[in-house]
Amino acid sequence: MCSFEAVFGAPPGVVAQAPGRVNLMGEHTDYNDGYVLPIAIEQQTTVSMRHNDQGEFALHSEMLGSTVRFTLDTLPAEHFATYVYGCLVEARADGIHTPPLDIHVQSDVPMGVGLSSSAALEVATLRALRALTGQPLDDVRIAQLAQRAEIRHAGVRCGIMDQMASSLADTKSALFLDTRTLDRRLVPLPPESAVLVLYSGVARTLAGSGYNQRRAECEEAAQRLGVVSLRDVDDISAADTLPEPLCRRVRHIISENARVLVAAACCSAGEFGGLMNASHASLRDDYEVSVPELDQLVALLQAHPNVYGARLTGAGFGGACVALCEPQALNEVSQVVLQDYSDEGFTGRVLVPSLSSTV
Repeated sequence: MCSFEAVFGAPPGVVAQAPGRVNLMGEHTDYNDGYVLPIAIEQQTTVSMRHNDQGEFALHSEMLGSTVRFTLDTLPAEHFATYVYGCLVEARADGIHTPPLDIHVQSDVPMGVGLSSSAALEVATLRALRALTGQPLDDVRIAQLAQRAEIRHAGVRCGIMDQMASSLADTKSALFLDTRTLDRRLVPLPPESAVLVLYSGVARTLAGSGYNQRRAECEEAAQRLGVVSLRDVDDISAADTLPEPLCRRVRHIISENARVLVAAACCSAGEFGGLMNASHASLRDDYEVSVPELDQLVALLQAHPNVYGARLTGAGFGGACVALCEPQALNEVSQVVLQDYSDEGFTGRVLVPSLSSTV
């Protein structure tokens, strides 16, 4: 591994971090102006930077072992660099001075499994830029600039949940967020509960195309129902007026928003877990973003006596699932469930808690 000083020959001017996140409840609701309930994870992305006098930006990724050079006039060809580039361009458009910089990125946020490694990179970049320039960027504005960077420059039509979670959440409390108004509050996990995230072993190869298709279906459904977004529909019977598959997409969004509102107010781990189970069934049957491997892994988790509830997390089409467990049983649950999953011919692994936090 190459440190900032090893790559650039001098120590950085500033260092900033931001966490990944896992979504406990509220899947695919954020781009429908709905409610979400993510929580930060322990794994972090670290961005170090300093001014340089080279006339261009130099971005080194420790994970990829490569350095990219670019100016703000042209989008870099390397995809990972587009996230950092987008943050810099959007910060400049927001009136923040962005001179040429040396930038170093290190991260232990798992990539490509639905834990928002991209949002962690964006938020950490903007936090480092805030520290370097002294500009008064608050945490909400950082999330908004990060979302804009991902949409406009990385080409992902994301909602704002990931960036808000990375910028404002912590690992002890979930962030209840109204994605329309950005009203928010921290919600402690239910007593005697802890979060477990397992990877299904299935890469999210269809997540991009499937995500865009679901988003388009929701937009069409909202138009047919005469509303700005599906957030504005409370009566689930409205779904019955729409053709397939729009009726099921709407049913998921309405019921998922209702589950988030209950989860954010409930104090029982058992009740919270039941809502997670219902969420997975809705994502599987109505929103159709699960795959057989995720369904099997979730079923094994739900059957374990020390698990309150489990569901897929993230866009779906592979990736990870999240479970709410009894804290003292995290290791046992993960070992038993992953062994049973392996016996059925699949390969999974623990993502949260991280290996370093369990040794």
